[in-house]
Amino acid sequence: MASAALRARTAPRTLRTAPRFQQPTLCNRLYSSAADDLPPPPPLLQKLKGDLKTAMRAKDANRLSVLRAVMSANLNASKTASPIRTDVQLVALMRKIAKGAEDAAAEARAAGRQDLVDKEAAQVAILAEYVQGSGVATLGEAELRALVDKVVGEVRAAGADGRTLMGNVMRELNTALEGKDVDRKSLAELVKKVTAP
Repeated sequence: MASAALRARTAPRTLRTAPRFQQPTLCNRLYSSAADDLPPPPPLLQKLKGDLKTAMRAKDANRLSVLRAVMSANLNASKTASPIRTDVQLVALMRKIAKGAEDAAAEARAAGRQDLVDKEAAQVAILAEYVQGSGVATLGEAELRALVDKVVGEVRAAGADGRTLMGNVMRELNTALEGKDVDRKSLAELVKKVTAP
C-alpha cells in the first residue's frame, strides 16, 4: 500500500491526470466534393497558361499583361453563376477585353497620348492572335445574315408573329449557333432589323 502511494507521489502529475482520447472513427471516410464533378478546363485556357509562363521567362511585357488580364477575368467569372467552361466562352471573354482595349485606345488618342494608343493597339493585336488561333468557328456577316433570314422564314411559316417572333427566332438561333463564336448583341440587333414590320 505504501509503495502505491509512493509511486503516485513520484510519478509525474501529467501522466496521472491526462485524459485518454479515442481516435475518431469517421476519419477514414472519403467525401466527394463539387470540384470532383467539374469538367476539365478549356484547351485554350491551358494554352494561355503555358504562354503566360513563356511570356514571364521572355519578359514580354505586352503579352504578359494581356494574359494576366484574361486569367484575372477568367478567375472573376469562375466566382459567378456562369463560369467559363468552353473555348467559345473564353473567346467571347477575350473579345470583351479587346473591346475595352479599343475603347481605351480611342480615349488615349483623344487625349493625345500616342504611347498609350500604341500599347493598347499591341494588346488588341495579341488578343486577336489568340482569338484567330483558338479553333472556334466564327461566322461572317453574310453567313449570319443568311442564317437569320432562313430562321425568320421558318418561324413565320410556323405561325409566329408580333412580339413572339423575335423571341422564337432568337431561341432557334441560339440552338443553331451553339459552339460558334457570335456576338449575341449584334445578332439580336440583326434579328430586330430583319423582323421589323
